[in-house]
Amino acid sequence: MKKTIILGALTAAGLAAAGAASAGTLDDVKARGKLNCGVSTGLVGFAAPDANGNWQGFDIGVCRAVAAAVLGDPTAIEFVPTTGKTRFTALASGEVDMLARNTTWTFTRDVDLKFEFVGVNYYDGQGFMVPKSLGVTSAKDLDGATVCIQTGTTTELNLADFFRSNNMNYEPVPIETNAEAQQQFLAGACDTLTTDASGLAATRAAFENPHDYVILPEIISKEPLGPLVRHGDQQWGDIVRWTLNALISAEELGITSANIDELAKGTNNPEINRILGTEGDLGGMFGLDKQWAYRAIKAGGNYGELFEKNIGENTPVGLSRGLNAQWRDGGLIYSPPFR
Repeated sequence: MKKTIILGALTAAGLAAAGAASAGTLDDVKARGKLNCGVSTGLVGFAAPDANGNWQGFDIGVCRAVAAAVLGDPTAIEFVPTTGKTRFTALASGEVDMLARNTTWTFTRDVDLKFEFVGVNYYDGQGFMVPKSLGVTSAKDLDGATVCIQTGTTTELNLADFFRSNNMNYEPVPIETNAEAQQQFLAGACDTLTTDASGLAATRAAFENPHDYVILPEIISKEPLGPLVRHGDQQWGDIVRWTLNALISAEELGITSANIDELAKGTNNPEINRILGTEGDLGGMFGLDKQWAYRAIKAGGNYGELFEKNIGENTPVGLSRGLNAQWRDGGLIYSPPFR
């Protein structure tokens, strides 16, 4: 068996440097009349255009929530596809206002590249997928593999660490995009595909015969994925951060796309009232109106609704909540309070 790994990657490894933001992103977005949101080049369930060219997915839902909060229109967005290598340049240069594309929060990206991660919308880890026909049951069976690596990703170092710690060897073969990795994998040029486990599930969901492939049990890294903005514009960072928190808190508090209009008339729960703008004026603290969070939640539903609709167990991607369950249900998803 020719053992080859494709490292498709939605996580990232960085540029040497990136410039800090100048203040005023909110003003720029309002003047432009649209949000420029950096997304992946296409990953089923997370960010991909449908047959009509309309972008759909879990990460797309975050972009739409921000656009709704800021502009009052969840469709007022320019989606900018970015690769593992180009995403950070696009953000640092101002080509995009934010990234929402399966990007891992790391020290160097946060500090050295001058970006600000506003939270985690998916807790993940790197895994491996192989055809069932190979009979491989463990990543530790991959000694001597040729590794197709999507450059500019955290998976490169993770892979090197895993093989070294297990006294195994591999030969790296660089690739540019997940689509290229998938093409080589299905063509038989590569035996194994490795990236974030969610990315493996999403990639497998796009296969003609997904049941012919198995994701191996090893998870070899921590990959906290989340939206990010440039350093230097705290107002904009706060808006994106608290829009994500609004989606998370909405699920915890039982605010859904179905009942939000009724709840927006006022409830006995002060936190719900503050989020939906019927009590206090949280939006005014960062330059938005009282109903910013109402619009963000109504755009696509709360965190749980976005999860179940795009990547949940009843979708082709088929992901369980796991670590991405609410904290009360044993997961890590948790928002600071709105007060």
